[in-house]
Order: sequence, then structure tokens, then C-alpha cells
Amino acid sequence: MLGSILVYLIPGALSGFLAGLFGIGGGIIVVPSLLFIFSINHIPESHILHLALGTSMGSILFTSVSSFRAHHLRGSVNWSVFRSIVPGVLFGTGTGTIIAGYLNTSLLKLFFFLFLVYTATQILFHSSTRTFWKLPGKAGMFLAGVVIGGISSLVGIGGGTLSVPLMLRSNVKIHEAIGTSAAIGFPIAVSGTLGYILNGFWVKDLPPYSCGYLYVPALIGIVLTSMMTAPIGVKCSHQLPVDRLKRYFAILLYFIAGRMILT
Repeated sequence: MLGSILVYLIPGALSGFLAGLFGIGGGIIVVPSLLFIFSINHIPESHILHLALGTSMGSILFTSVSSFRAHHLRGSVNWSVFRSIVPGVLFGTGTGTIIAGYLNTSLLKLFFFLFLVYTATQILFHSSTRTFWKLPGKAGMFLAGVVIGGISSLVGIGGGTLSVPLMLRSNVKIHEAIGTSAAIGFPIAVSGTLGYILNGFWVKDLPPYSCGYLYVPALIGIVLTSMMTAPIGVKCSHQLPVDRLKRYFAILLYFIAGRMILT
């Protein structure tokens, strides 16, 4: 089992750094890395995607805590926004895990691709001082949470690619948007992890050391390094100029969009 754990240290380090830097759960690195490693380890094809998604959600439990604690110490988590969006996030994420094994993801991938390209373009080519809209009220925040949680559970991410643009377009400061997004990733991970464990609990032919659709060796390896690199990402996010950080985040969104449409 030790040898299996070591394979996942590098994806964990990258995911933790990205979680701290951009307020995301690191799933954009974890999921494709797990798909590749699982395939060369001859895990049944029918279970690879679900195991990658469930394990990614499990890793976000730890990276989000490490990340949002570091952001909180710097005063960059808006807890009012967090409290208003969490009910919708929990509902959307739980629902998403239930339908994950049955939904045709082709249209979802196309929608996500277009959304990310549009958002990244807006960040790159619009003034950072321009306000597009105010944050919605309780009903709007609940709906936003449902969408963020639902999509996040279906692609194994912490929701930062959706929640950060929402807050940026509502004139929330970039560092506060990233810190709050890191905090939002925790309830997404809690609901998503429980959902994937329960949905895979009675599935046959899963690899040894699996707990439902959660693969424990991968989880341990990812967590070991991600918990160390997440605070480094937070430190970098506060040292970089705001405009440059926005450009980096926009580039990351383009990367995610390309990965989504090509896989």
C-alpha cells in the first residue's frame, strides 16, 4: 500500500498549491491525474471515473480546510457570503452525486466549456473596477449554490471555477473571492464525499482499500502533500499584484475549459 500512496504525492502537491492560490479544490489536477494512474493500474474502466471523482472530493475535504484557514487568518473570507450560499451548495452537491452515474456528460461539458471561456474573457478584458451586478438575495444565493454544488460534484472540483467568477462579477475583491471560495469548497467536499461513498458502497469489483467510490491510498498520498502546499499557494496569492493574479486565474480557466472539452 505504501508504494501506491507514493504515486499520488505529486498530484497532491500541485492540487494543494492551486487550492491556496486560486481558491479552488484542486480537482482540475487530481481528477485527470487519477484517471491516468488508475488506467495504468488496470482498475476496471467502468469504475475509473467514479473513483476519481469520489477521491477528488475526499481530498478537497483536507485541502479546503488548509486553504481557507490560511485565508481566514489573513481576513480574506467573507463569512456572510459563505453562510448564504451553503444550503444551496449542500443540496446541489448531494443531488449531483446521485445522478453522476447516469447523466450523459456531453452537454454538461459543452456548457461548462462555454461558461469558462466566457468568464475568463470577461476577467481579461474588462476593467477590475467595473461592477456588473450585486450579489443576489437569499433565493438567488441558494440557486447559485445548487448550480455550483451540482456541477462541482459532477466534475470533481471544489467549486472555485464557478464561485470566484460569481463574486468577481459582483465586485468582490479578488483575494476575498478566492478566500471565500476556498471556504465554500469544504461543504461541497463534505456532501460530495459522503455521496460518492454511499453510492459506491455496494458496488462490486472495486479495488482493494476502496470505501465506496473513495480510493484510500490515493486519498492519503494526495492529502500528505496538498496540506503542505496549500498555505504556500495562499501566501503567493497575497504577494502577487491583483491584476496579474486575475490574468493567471483567467489563464487557468482557459486551461480547465480545454481539458473539459477534450476529455
